[in-house]
Amino acid sequence: MASFKSSLSFILLIALLAASSLVVASAGNFNQDFQITWGDGRAKILNNGELLTLSLDKASGSGFQSKNEYLFGKIDMQLKLVPGNSAGTVTAYYLSSKGSTWDEIDFEFLGNLSGDPYILHTNVFSQGKGNREQQFYLWFDPTADFHTYSILWNPQRIVFSVDGTPIREFKNQESNGVPFPKNQPMRIYSSLWNADDWATRGGLIKTDWSIAPFTASYRNFNANNACVSSNGVSSCSSSSSPNSSSSASTSNAWLSEELDLTRQERLRWVQKNYMIYNYCTDTKRFPQGLPTECKS
Repeated sequence: MASFKSSLSFILLIALLAASSLVVASAGNFNQDFQITWGDGRAKILNNGELLTLSLDKASGSGFQSKNEYLFGKIDMQLKLVPGNSAGTVTAYYLSSKGSTWDEIDFEFLGNLSGDPYILHTNVFSQGKGNREQQFYLWFDPTADFHTYSILWNPQRIVFSVDGTPIREFKNQESNGVPFPKNQPMRIYSSLWNADDWATRGGLIKTDWSIAPFTASYRNFNANNACVSSNGVSSCSSSSSPNSSSSASTSNAWLSEELDLTRQERLRWVQKNYMIYNYCTDTKRFPQGLPTECKS
């Protein structure tokens, strides 16, 4: 039975990897879509806008943000993470609004000693409240090649995916009193920075600056299926009008997309085999009872 299960897992893994080549459609251009925000030259846009790199040394990290703000979207980015000994470094890739009651959807990649797996840290903030962490190991080496990290954000749910495989779903439970990000436009941000006071084994392992600079790479950004928000007006509004074409309506199908049975099965596979922390099972952290969204 064990060998059968392992064979089945291997077959599923091959299928998932094959599917990853289909994830990214037409890619954006970093010169058009993003601006470097900090790092004093450590962030670079290369290859006529097809590649962006962030670097970190002892003096500073670096970062960038999208020129557009989005209010819902299906957004892909391919990342290749810092190789080798990345202990103490964090590569953050996320959506966020501004203000004291901000919304945020996070991918954070916590570096580790060479040979140890990266930790993929996810979180969802709504109206300034987070504390919704789930953490995962990955089923591949994220430093050896580019992989696609995706966020589906629509009015009903947020789905985090890796190479087309969903790893986490956060559903809209406003009916149960749980705030959900739906009113504040968010930009895309990414940064590479030093967090050796907590990132690797709780801060026990420090950054080895003798091997700096550390570099992470980005390519194939895709936000073709996203609502650009500008001055309170959404680019998706015209598509929902009575006179919209059927093709425009079809292209916005992601606005009501949910996980089908196959993707639900993939989600369970990842959470069973690769999830290493789930706030929804941390009873010590929440002695007065788990958060409301964990109970459904």
